Amino acid sequence: MNIPQELELLPKIKGPADVRACSVKELETMAAEIRQVIISQVSQTGGHLAPNLGTVELTLALFRAFDLDQDKLIWDVGHQAYTHKLLTGRLNRFDTLRQFGGVSGFPRMAESPYDHFGVGHSSTSISAGLGIATARDLKEEDFNVVSVIGDGSLTGGLAFEGLNQAGDLERPFIVVLNDNEMSISTNVGALSRFLSRTVSAPMFVRWKDFVERRIKDIPGIGDELHHWAKRGKDSFKSFFTPGMLFEAFRFNYVGPLDGHDIGALADTFEQVKRIDTPVLVHVMTKKGKGYKPAETNPTYFHGVGRFEPETGLAPKPTPGGWASYTEVFGATLCTLAQRDEKIVAITAAMPEGTGTDCFRTRFPERFHDVGICEQHAVTFAAGLATQGYKPAVSIYSTFLQRSYDQIIHDVCLQNLNVNFFLDRGGLVGEDGATHHGAFDLSFLRLIPNMTLMAPKDEDELARMMATAFAVDGPTAVRYPRGMGVGVAVDPRLQPLQVGTGELERSGSDGAIIAIGSRVLPAMEAAEELSREQGLELAVFNARFVKPLPKEQLLALAAEHKCLIIVEENAIMGGFSSAVLELLADNGAMDGLRVHRMGLPDAFVEHGTQKELRTLLGIDKQGIKQRVLDVMR
Repeated sequence: MNIPQELELLPKIKGPADVRACSVKELETMAAEIRQVIISQVSQTGGHLAPNLGTVELTLALFRAFDLDQDKLIWDVGHQAYTHKLLTGRLNRFDTLRQFGGVSGFPRMAESPYDHFGVGHSSTSISAGLGIATARDLKEEDFNVVSVIGDGSLTGGLAFEGLNQAGDLERPFIVVLNDNEMSISTNVGALSRFLSRTVSAPMFVRWKDFVERRIKDIPGIGDELHHWAKRGKDSFKSFFTPGMLFEAFRFNYVGPLDGHDIGALADTFEQVKRIDTPVLVHVMTKKGKGYKPAETNPTYFHGVGRFEPETGLAPKPTPGGWASYTEVFGATLCTLAQRDEKIVAITAAMPEGTGTDCFRTRFPERFHDVGICEQHAVTFAAGLATQGYKPAVSIYSTFLQRSYDQIIHDVCLQNLNVNFFLDRGGLVGEDGATHHGAFDLSFLRLIPNMTLMAPKDEDELARMMATAFAVDGPTAVRYPRGMGVGVAVDPRLQPLQVGTGELERSGSDGAIIAIGSRVLPAMEAAEELSREQGLELAVFNARFVKPLPKEQLLALAAEHKCLIIVEENAIMGGFSSAVLELLADNGAMDGLRVHRMGLPDAFVEHGTQKELRTLLGIDKQGIKQRVLDVMR
């Protein structure tokens, strides 16, 4: 990385020990330098800007107070760990952030010895940290374990399960609650409102001072009463602050503290690390701190693409830009909800990311943001479905994995009309392995009663949504991240015939069977092979993973000696496995060659979607090459 010449302190930091050697004043200067580097880099590559700007001082205070060559620092989600990366030897590679072969956007154990637990999904830090603390005690070792969790992640049930056991074990363990009143979007729910009760409220402070003065003025016994009142301040304080919640979990509660005061934070951490029972330090931070556009619009700058650092504005879109699949989903959901008052939208803390923010505006009484609680979202939807409603559960593919038991037990077992809409199905790009929607076709197709679809373009997505609400039973539609292919949506929104595909192209030399985002590149590959090689390949858009278009697939197998199956899902147990099972079960494999293309049995690293599809050979060129290899 070409380090800016104006940076004085940050380039000297090679590891945590160098941070501990700095004065508080030097760390305050370093905070400004860190923000300069983060803003400059994220403006070029995109990334999680606002949450990282909000935790600069908190991270510096942790590095100053703890010996992180021995102590273990665990981050939740990892949206706020860029400063951690810069202070642990990754400054010179920070210009590769979220790029193929470069620094990950999240903590990864394989990337640095200071990344003690890999993250990307929320609410894991307390359980992981407690496990590390327990192992420390079993091995009779001596180091501190600190888990940093945001107030949004604290809404996840896993966080409370960890708190519950930590309080019961009573081991030395420190939890830092980074409270910025935001997750990705503004926090929702009773817990968020409870955390907002602070002793710094002006009305409370004035009232407290008034009471103390009146007590001390009581003749004869005022001083003694004031002494006893002071001794009871902890219980008094906990009545007005979130302390009472964490004290109930048998944590020592400290806070709330100013999350941007390095000196005060470091002093507090120096004190709490001497406590031999669980401690929770409540820290108040400002998301986007130090960069006005991010402070003003923290939701937009939570995870942002390229932008102009001087203004915060994104590059102007190219003329005639197409809508994204997310936008098509949101607009279609609103259209269908206008026609059917039983449709209800549910999301897990991501109305903007899932495209349901327009539904929230138009149908607020039918919109539910449940927070980072995917398990609850699914069972909540199941309850609605028992009363005749048609829930649209909109969750990223990778996050739906967290609610697998609820999908099976609470929805599919009871054959309830819950409709799952899985954004980011397939490769998502720079967020990498924790965020790729690589497994949904595999883990959903094996569940009884489930109808599973994947569209080739925008119009097919809209029609599949109409199909989902017309089906009596659970359904799922998965679609990719990014822009559509430029196909207009037919406003009639005609449902598809369940379990039927579409022959996109005829051909006698073989057939390509594709699903979802791989239909278009399969078509392009077939057209080019026809022009360049004289090969005529049929292309079949299966549309349905479950139920499969059985008769059409068997007919293709009977008419061709070679089938090539292409999907953007784990090849193990995915769509191509389903087709193979169908062919084998129906005696259609004799004399038939079948070649499968998809995601490997491995976790795919971060990079652009284009780079990754090329690397894995599932783009147009990869399909062409596989056909040529097969034909040879």
